[in-house]
Amino acid sequence: MKKQTIILGIAGLTFAGLSSCNSSDTTFSKEVEKEENVKSDSTALVDQTEPDVVEAFDPAKVDLPEGYVLFDSDRGDLNGDGVDDFVLMVKGTDPEEWKKNQFDETVDRNRRGILVYLSEGKKMNLVVENLDCFSSENEDGGVYFPPELSMEIEKGRLFLHYGHGRYGYWRYNFRYQDGKMKLIGFDQSENMGPVVHYLSSYNFLTGKKQEKENINFYSENPENEVFKETWSDLPKKELITLSSIEDFDELYFD
Repeated sequence: MKKQTIILGIAGLTFAGLSSCNSSDTTFSKEVEKEENVKSDSTALVDQTEPDVVEAFDPAKVDLPEGYVLFDSDRGDLNGDGVDDFVLMVKGTDPEEWKKNQFDETVDRNRRGILVYLSEGKKMNLVVENLDCFSSENEDGGVYFPPELSMEIEKGRLFLHYGHGRYGYWRYNFRYQDGKMKLIGFDQSENMGPVVHYLSSYNFLTGKKQEKENINFYSENPENEVFKETWSDLPKKELITLSSIEDFDELYFD
């Protein structure tokens, strides 16, 4: 597997736009679903005589660690109790981390991190605090823009998605189990323009890796994509936890 940091600094990489790879059937392809409302019947975990825990939790009002500000947030049920949980992306504010980029512009190079709050009755408990695991959104992208990091909660999973325009994407799939957020899958698409060149999908639960190679590599028409599929075994390792990742740019899986 190619390390994702190579994508950031080398021109001419064979990675492509997100729109062309949405149709690929990788192991962990996301399915769109509507967010479920919390039920208010007698079996609900939240006592309806008091303010709903979700309504009471406001990411903009969270007492963040000193030196950090809220950068982004998302909500959805991660622990299966029918109540929304919250994931916050935070960013450092160290003035010393404002640096000159390749265009001689002064940009904010403070790193970003993540906080995960899970509901328990009427409380929101902080279960993950990893304050510096993401690079700045202003890292140099070579001749292209740096990858755009976004996060989504869908079907009880947390997806951390790096989109790199016409060069492709890579995505991390986390699930809450055994009291921790654990990495259960990783997908990567390497394309050029609208044409997919390579697809990789890692399933850390089954220990299998799926690879697809477009044998019409040099075609400029997505309709001509023909994939050769191979499977291989992954090294046996314990599942990686979100709290233990020091730098997503330095993750290796092979």
